[in-house]
Amino acid sequence: MTPAEYRSATEEREAQTVRELSELMPRELARERTRQGTARFLPDGRDTAHHHLVVAENEAGETVGTAWIGPDPRAEAGTSGSAWLYHIHVLPPFRRQGYGAAVLTAAERLVAREGMTALALNVFGGNEAAIGLYRRSGYGVSSMYMSKEVRA
Repeated sequence: MTPAEYRSATEEREAQTVRELSELMPRELARERTRQGTARFLPDGRDTAHHHLVVAENEAGETVGTAWIGPDPRAEAGTSGSAWLYHIHVLPPFRRQGYGAAVLTAAERLVAREGMTALALNVFGGNEAAIGLYRRSGYGVSSMYMSKEVRA
């Protein structure tokens, strides 16, 4: 991933994360948490050790999406054999054409080559397209966080 591709991918990822988190908290807090997450998990940007920031291209050489794969942030809990899919993104013109599954398969192969035995991820409950992709690809729910707004 070039510096320009990194900047573009980071802007897209952070904007998407802010949109999703804004459903759970005020927008400004969502922005702050998103920035903190980037600083925590990618302290050296695209040069952060043990993290893979990749660009996916089709046969014609067009960029179709990006992915970020790295160490499982739950490693302290004893999941050191697991890698984490921090983000996967397929550009809108290329969606629903199999590129998401291809990028996911490539990520799985990458972590297997590195000796990992699992690839874990988090997905927002309302992201039905992503949930469908993960289910079709053999992923199962390992934990679930649920909430409900209550009013006095």
